[in-house]
Formats: sequence, C-alpha cells, structure tokens
Amino acid sequence: MASSSPSSLLLPPGSSSGKTTKRHGTINVFDKVQGLMNINVQCSNLDLRIRAREKKMDTSLMKRRDHVIGLVLGVSSLCNIGLFDDTAKAAGLPPEDKPRLCDENCEKELENVPMVTTESGLQFKDIKVGRGPSPPVGFQVAANYVAMVPSGQIFDSSLEKGQLYIFRVGSDQVIKGLDEGILSMKVGGKRRLYIPGLLAFPKGLTSAPGRPRVAPNSPVVFDVSLEYIPGLEVEEE
Repeated sequence: MASSSPSSLLLPPGSSSGKTTKRHGTINVFDKVQGLMNINVQCSNLDLRIRAREKKMDTSLMKRRDHVIGLVLGVSSLCNIGLFDDTAKAAGLPPEDKPRLCDENCEKELENVPMVTTESGLQFKDIKVGRGPSPPVGFQVAANYVAMVPSGQIFDSSLEKGQLYIFRVGSDQVIKGLDEGILSMKVGGKRRLYIPGLLAFPKGLTSAPGRPRVAPNSPVVFDVSLEYIPGLEVEEE
C-alpha cells in the first residue's frame, strides 16, 4: 500500500507534492525546514502589517466618533440652556409640592388688597381679617407661617413641619418684623408681611439644603396665620 504524500501547504514554494528532493543521495531536510521558516516569517510580517492597518483605522474611527459625540453634546447643551433656566426658575417651590397659606386664587385677590405701611417700614396685606382677640404683649401665640425670599422661594415653613410655631410676642423671640406684624393681628386672621432687611435677619440666615439662603439685612416675606392665643380663650369663657 503506497504511503500518502505530504500536504502541499507544508512544502516550500516550487516543490512538488509527490516528490522529495535529494542531494548526494540524501534527503535535504534543511531546505524543507528553511522553507517552512520563510513561510512563517512572511505570514508574521503580513499579520503585523494587517494589525498595524487595523489599528490605524480604529484610531481614525475613534477620532471621528469622538468628534461627532462632541458636536452632538455641544448642540444638545446649547438647546438645553433655556430648558435649564426655566427649570431653575420653576424649581423654587411649586404650589403642588409645597403647602402654602396663600394659593393661586389668594394671590390674585391679594393684588387688589391695599398695602399698609407702618412707621418702622413694615408693610403688610391682610389675606383674611380675624374675628378673635389680638395678642397682648408678653402673651404666647400659636401661629403657622411660610417664610419666603422676595422671589417667592420658601426658606422655612411650619406647614411643612406639621407643627404650629409657638412664641411669646413682644419679647424679641422672633425677628422684629414678624413680632410687630402679629401684634396687630386677630385670632383667625391671615396676613402677608413684607419685612424690610433691618427688621429681618441682620446676620443673614443659612437655610436647609436645597433652600435659598437669606443674605444679611435682606428683605423677606412672611405669610402668617394666627391660630390661637394659649390661655386667652380660657379666660374669655
């Protein structure tokens, strides 16, 4: 049985698949090995050239991709500037998210309410005039309040805390503008106080995270409702 001939892929160029070259009566193994080495070197060089070309193409594609992404992001940023500005303006305190003493209808009605200005510079508008007594100096009062900067952003609120604020009026326990504004109110009443800087926070106020900071001697706005005067109702009974 004849032996199978070696594969032509393992032979150097120019060799026939069915013959073996001889020199001086011996098989020239060195020529075969040398041929195989030449093929390997050629294949290696070809592989390196292919990889170099692929790397160059990948680098070029990456640069183009980065350039396109940069253009897209740039255009997106330009288009979104107005959107972010509008969001920032509306981010203050949306009525549906933050409880208030004066809703949208109240705000419209308040435009027609006359402004009262006191000697100290405090200004106020009565949202609702109460029917109960006014608090005597030194008495405690229970009130709700929504404190805002002039733009309408809330920096503090008893409504959000779910607890009435109790303090003694006329005893410097609160800012001067709030003290003066509540002294002339009646139980059951609601009032908007426009407090000038000198009657507000002389040293400023650092608010909770996400709330506007109150600068020193800057004006503030308080919506206040006088709920009751502890002890005074008992005396009237």
